[in-house]
Amino acid sequence: MRLFKMILVAGVSVAVLAGCGANEDKANNSAATSAPAAEQTDAVTTASIVNQADAFTKAVSKDGNWIVAILNDVTISDEVVVAGEFRNKGAADGDIYRKIALYSQDADHKITATYTLTVPKFTVQSENLKVEGGTIKGDVYVEAKGFTLPETATIDGNLYFASEDLKTSAVIDGKVTGTTEVK
Repeated sequence: MRLFKMILVAGVSVAVLAGCGANEDKANNSAATSAPAAEQTDAVTTASIVNQADAFTKAVSKDGNWIVAILNDVTISDEVVVAGEFRNKGAADGDIYRKIALYSQDADHKITATYTLTVPKFTVQSENLKVEGGTIKGDVYVEAKGFTLPETATIDGNLYFASEDLKTSAVIDGKVTGTTEVK
């Protein structure tokens, strides 16, 4: 069983990273001919694939990664704060963007499994955060523009916005089991 899980984790990791980094290779290859190797390294261009509470909390911090994926259900007993400004695929001129992936996918980017992140309070301070697939079980507090909850995701709890402007800038196509309001 342990070997099966290791193989599954490796496969999921490859699929997520391949889906997130396809255009990144072209950018890195063109940069390789004009920039020294030390300048090519950018820690925020990689995804953070985690399966532990402490690793998740670190990955969504201001010093974390632009995309964070979990590989199983994760329970965190303290508040989680998603903070920092990140750009799509780590590109300096990329759009401000951040993603929490609560799912596994196959090579065709189809969701194959969804996971639950259980947390008492999930605070969003990163602009344009997208929570995709799976469920956040707990209350979500949005303090940044552009929060997105696609139809593949659920908040099993309440969704609070710090202002009406933040609520207006959000795209909520997923399910929220509690109330959605400005608080």
